[in-house]
Amino acid sequence: ATSRDLKVVFSGGVGAGKTTAIRAISESATLSTDVHISSGEVMGGKTMTTVGLDYGECHLGDQWTLKLFGTPGQDRFRFMWDILGRGAAGAIVLLDATQPGALVQLDLFIDAFSPHVPAGAIVVGIGRSGQPGALPSDAFSERLEARGMTLPVLSVDVRQRADVLLLVETLACIL
Repeated sequence: ATSRDLKVVFSGGVGAGKTTAIRAISESATLSTDVHISSGEVMGGKTMTTVGLDYGECHLGDQWTLKLFGTPGQDRFRFMWDILGRGAAGAIVLLDATQPGALVQLDLFIDAFSPHVPAGAIVVGIGRSGQPGALPSDAFSERLEARGMTLPVLSVDVRQRADVLLLVETLACIL
């Protein structure tokens, strides 16, 4: 059986772990367009940020080859969201539960990627949910329900391959 290529976009706010997630599951060397953060502001110890895209590939069984595209998190690079979103089979939105405005970010990224993917082909990954001051995962599910949407919301550690694979496997079950 030949595998089918599926484009999967990872998006979310700055520092949510898009680059880390792709690196965690990519079976080949990843392409990254990270640059040093110039503003002097370091988010959560982060000194680099993506300005173009991240890219990697992984396989889900013999059935699918996933082409993994990571978007920049900064709104000033929003034009890349549309470019990378085009033709995507699905999207994974990563959010940091400790960041102020995480629920507003959820709305922003759902609105940005819903037009590009088949209806409901979005999985939400919540990072740092166990940290002090973090919003509970339920808050994200409730926000989606208030919008009339039911999407999978999973607490994940994007540094853990198994957690990131759970996100893509959940997305594959929707497709």
